[in-house]
Order: sequence, then structure tokens, then C-alpha cells
Amino acid sequence: MAFEVTDAINRNSELWQRLRAMPKIELHRHLEGAIRIETLVEIAKLHDIPLPSYDCDILRPYVQVTRDDPADHKHFLTKFSFLRQLFISEEVIRRVARETVEDAAADNIRYMELRFTPYAQAKLMNFALQDVVDWVTDTVAAAAQELGIKVNLIVAMNRHESVEIGREMYEVALAYRDRGVVGVDLCGNEVGYPADPFADIFLDAHREGLGVTIHAGEWQGHENVLYAINHMKTRRIGHGVRTVEDSKALWRAVNDNVYFEVCPTSNMQTGVVPSLNLHPLIDLSYSDAKITLNTDDPAIHNVSLTDEYALAVQGLDLPVSFLKRCLANAVDCAFLPEDERDNLRTMFKPAMQELDTLSRELRY
Repeated sequence: MAFEVTDAINRNSELWQRLRAMPKIELHRHLEGAIRIETLVEIAKLHDIPLPSYDCDILRPYVQVTRDDPADHKHFLTKFSFLRQLFISEEVIRRVARETVEDAAADNIRYMELRFTPYAQAKLMNFALQDVVDWVTDTVAAAAQELGIKVNLIVAMNRHESVEIGREMYEVALAYRDRGVVGVDLCGNEVGYPADPFADIFLDAHREGLGVTIHAGEWQGHENVLYAINHMKTRRIGHGVRTVEDSKALWRAVNDNVYFEVCPTSNMQTGVVPSLNLHPLIDLSYSDAKITLNTDDPAIHNVSLTDEYALAVQGLDLPVSFLKRCLANAVDCAFLPEDERDNLRTMFKPAMQELDTLSRELRY
């Protein structure tokens, strides 16, 4: 039985409403996991894409984690098989990219690093990678400017695909550094797919000045986090919650100022965490670990960044001051030049003050 975020938060509470109104930062959101169900249905009908149902409510369990789902990563990954049928035209890819920015802006996210996998968008229709990246970068830039949100892009590669594909993704990221691409990511299934074949790619990325983030310590243990730190020189870890299983690994991450991109609802729904009261975020929060809060795949998890902020307080009983730390960490580890990071600090001063006020007024 899978966790749903509304089991632990109250979207009608004053806390949730004020967190939603507050500007926020998202560093770990996947384009492929942010597709609206309504968009999937509309496009599938238009292009005769076969789906189990064209009724959103009936389709929901196929593309979104619901209470009746088993909480494991294999079942979670099946959701993408339906979503990736959608990438059939330039128009569709542009629409999905724009709607992802719209949804972030509606949740008052004011800076976002959106990761996408060009190979996943290109392979269904054999699009040229350059075309796909043109469509995504151009659309995201235009939507962000219109909506008053700053969005940078991270090019992701899957560890369960070939190193040759990974190298292509890296070359794409390099080529589009002047068009909003700020980093590279290794994602995909940790189980049975070690990171070491990709290490040279990420070391090259470091040398070229690209940001590096690695999914690790999610579906497998702390040893993957240590590998990413030691051999891929990353200072950002996607998830990383299983680092708490080993005190030496946690010490190393803290000592090296490694930032964790934690996605609490995702961890629950993919079976990383068996119950909310055992979520490693609690232990991480009481260490000196540098944590940021994120959604991962907001459409699949039926969650917003506001929900994740509220979950930390209402579900995990962490103080509002913890949210302030997470927001400050997100500023500090954003893949930005120092002058732009300083601008971000200035932009988010009112949000920091609002969190101080929330802590006093609501006594969290």
C-alpha cells in the first residue's frame, strides 16, 4: 500500500497556504515525471496513442502512484512506459516543457533546475538529439521569461543505458551551456547498474565547469554515495537518504559539504522508506548534512513542492527553521556563477523572513 502525501499534510491549513504563497527553489524535478494526466489523455486521443483508458480517473493508477500500488521502485518505473509514448512530435515536447514551467510557477517556485533526458524524448520517433534539445531549451526559456521564473536545465543520462549514450548526453550538455544547460546528472535504476562506467564522463564535466549531480543512495546503499563523492567528485547527490545507514559515509558527506536533493514523497512511494516515521530525512536533519527539498516527479507522485515543505513539518515533525536551512542550502548549491547566486540570496531574503515569521506565529 503506497503512501499519499495527503495522508500526512493538510492543504487547507494556514501553514500550507502560506508556504504555497512563499517563493521557493526546486533543484530536483524530472521533465518526464511532470507530465499532466490531462495532457497525456488529450494528446493520446488526438494521435491515436493506445492507453488503458482515456478517462483521467481510470488512467490515474497507470501513470501515478496511488494508495493501492505496492511501494517499490520496479512498480514506480512502470509509470514511465505510458508517459514516454507521448514524445511523438515537436509540438508535444514543447507543450510538455512549457506546462512543466507553468506548474512550477503556479507553486511559486522562482528558481528551478529542471532535468531532462534528451535520449528519452528522441528515441520514440528517432528525432535528432539537437532538435529535441533546441525545442526544450527554447520553450523553457520563453516560458520562464513570460512567467517570471528562472529555469536552468540539467541533462540526464541513465545508468541502465550505454556509456555511449551517456557520452552523447554529455556532449549535448556542453554544446548548450550558453542556452540554459548548467549541469549533467546520472539517474536511472541503481539496482544492478553501477556508476563506475560513467565516471570518466562526469570527471570531464567537472573539468569543463559543468555542474554534476548523481542519483545515489536511493534504491541502493551508502556505498553508491561514497563512490559518487570519491570517484565522480560530486557535491550534489540526488536523494542520498540511505547515507544515514553508515556513520562514516554520513561523516564524509558532511565533511565534504555534499548537498542532498531529498524528495520525501518519492522515497516513500518507491519503497526506499517503509514508513514515514522512519524517513531518513529526520536523522539527516539532526546532523550537519546539507539538505534541499524537492519533488522528483511531481505528476507521478501527485505532489507539489509546497506539499514537500509541509510534509517536513506536519508529517515529520521538523521545525519551520529546518525549511529555512533547506532553502538557504538550495541557494548555496545551485549551479550558478557566484554573482547570480548572490542575486538569488537577495531574491529569497523575504522568503527567509517569512519562514521566521511562520515559526513564531504558528509555533512550529
